[in-house]
Amino acid sequence: MIGHLWTTVIDCPDPSALAAFYEKLLSLSRLEDTPEFVVLGSTPGTEVVAFQKVDDYRRPQWSNPEHPQQMHIDVMVTDLDVAEPQVLALGATLLDGSDKPIGYRVYADPVGHPFCLVTPQEETEGI
Repeated sequence: MIGHLWTTVIDCPDPSALAAFYEKLLSLSRLEDTPEFVVLGSTPGTEVVAFQKVDDYRRPQWSNPEHPQQMHIDVMVTDLDVAEPQVLALGATLLDGSDKPIGYRVYADPVGHPFCLVTPQEETEGI
């Protein structure tokens, strides 16, 4: 096992408004709430759904490649330097500017979807 699902991050124009919808839909509570980033979960320390503000947000349109889905997952790992070669061997690509020693690193899956490896240090410092 390389890691486990930690966060699903959804791009949106207004994190607070979209989080309100998912609070009711998923019966979750706000664990973090800023104008740029809202986190919903059942209890601290468990998997969460996060909403990330994107200023030039373009609404996805189902099955229209010009307006693709806009979300990524965070995968919790204990050590970025141990996990990285494993995800690269699976076909991931480290994205430019993502070579942090702790916290998180951003990768693309084999077809280009972004995902992050995050460490417990990132969780204590905020995503």
